[in-house]
Amino acid sequence: MFSTRAFLNSVATLLLLLFAIPSFAQSFRVQCPPTTPAHPTALPPGTGEPAYTRPSYTGQTSTSTGVINGAIKCQQISGGDGYATMGNGVQTYLFAFGPLSGLADIEAGNPGTEFASVFNTVGDPRTDPTYNGAVGLVPDPDSSPPGLLTGHVDPRPIMDIGVMNGNEPAPTMAIDEDDEFFLTLTNVGMIMRPDLFERHTVHFHGYPNASSFYDGVPDASVAINIGASFTYYYLAPDAGTYFWHCHITPPEHLQMGMVGQIFVRPRQNRVPGGASLYASLQQQQLDLRTACGNDILCTTPPPPKNSVLHGNNKSNTPTLYAYNDGDGSTAYDVEYPVQIHGFDPNFHFVGMTFNPEPFTDMKDKFFMLNGRSYPDTVNPNALSTPAADGVARFSQPLPTLINIPAGGRALLRISDLDVTEYQTLASLGIPMRVVGVNARLLRDMSGNDLTYKTNSITMGGGESMDVILDASDTTKYQPGAIYYLYTPNLDHLANDQENFGGLMTEVHICHAVDPTTKSCT
Repeated sequence: MFSTRAFLNSVATLLLLLFAIPSFAQSFRVQCPPTTPAHPTALPPGTGEPAYTRPSYTGQTSTSTGVINGAIKCQQISGGDGYATMGNGVQTYLFAFGPLSGLADIEAGNPGTEFASVFNTVGDPRTDPTYNGAVGLVPDPDSSPPGLLTGHVDPRPIMDIGVMNGNEPAPTMAIDEDDEFFLTLTNVGMIMRPDLFERHTVHFHGYPNASSFYDGVPDASVAINIGASFTYYYLAPDAGTYFWHCHITPPEHLQMGMVGQIFVRPRQNRVPGGASLYASLQQQQLDLRTACGNDILCTTPPPPKNSVLHGNNKSNTPTLYAYNDGDGSTAYDVEYPVQIHGFDPNFHFVGMTFNPEPFTDMKDKFFMLNGRSYPDTVNPNALSTPAADGVARFSQPLPTLINIPAGGRALLRISDLDVTEYQTLASLGIPMRVVGVNARLLRDMSGNDLTYKTNSITMGGGESMDVILDASDTTKYQPGAIYYLYTPNLDHLANDQENFGGLMTEVHICHAVDPTTKSCT
């Protein structure tokens, strides 16, 4: 016969045993190996990418040449919620990604992607504002020998820093061709919506992933539950501007703010000084993974033969390029990621207040560049927003103030993550030269230049463009001059009901520009 008393005593005994047994299990973890088969030697701290002289692999079977190109880079992000401050001062609720590594760089307006030697360090950004390593990373007591950095983390600082720490846009990522990129997503939950058990993913839009397992589309990949971490693995085969977002109910999560940008810098940046750009591109054609041949999907067809050499730019640092152009046609001095996005304040309000979200009535009224409307776009500092716990966290770290050195060029890496609108950006005074669309250099298979000049571009959600603002004519563009990058859609030059602001920023011509801070000097 069933005894209720015996059952209850058994349950009580089991609970006591569970409390008495120490638990060493954890769901949070990061991955950032210092070495891999493709990068067998760890780069010493402070060492940059090795120069590119010839490919790492060649031939029909991709035989190793023994040359090591690129590096291992890592980043950790949180999936959760937070707040952002709109151009009219209104605090808006977000579903958002936030930084859990590279916090000092992100707050300074830079990408949060770090070399393995920086990522794999122990520290705390709450006590060390210069710390760029992985939040929560601690020595592993169970490693052999004990105390190694194996990806073991203390979940407390991850939760303390990650909760309510959403950024708009999401943390920027930047890697170089030939890199291996390890990206850890940690789902810390959405504390303002405890009724939602939202999973999150990372989807690199339009990116040439080697495996759908890391593509972030739930149908073919995995989604990360609250209290868990997952590390995505990427190679970097094609230079260009891409973007990324959560692929769980995309219209909702994109509208609520789970969008960010990633760009891949070309091998051509790492060509030794004084070397031929054309000869370097010919070397790249020996690597069948990125060779053109008769492949119409090739991203960088060779140009006509030329004698352009890799030199220095206006900052007296090695010239940078948007693509492996082979002729210097995509050279620039400073680069700026520019993410176009829009928010529907009503959708965000009901998203915070447990009400049904009106998808069919979605209508953006805040129009933003890098999560800000004018005049906040020209504020060089990170914007902070107080959250529900009273703590102000940097919520919109990325300004869109464009400083160009006199006689120089600026590369705008523009992506549009709008859900409801097409957007037009116009340049008043300095012409735009569109050199790439959707991470593809504008050049045909015969090497003909298809880039074009314009004073405006129009984009829809899911598109990216690489645009160069060319201020090389110093008789026209002199230091101290100010120009505007804005939308001619007048109803988008507003911050909700304020008839001022919106999709606009400024372009300043400076005597010189610091290549690190991008401030005028």
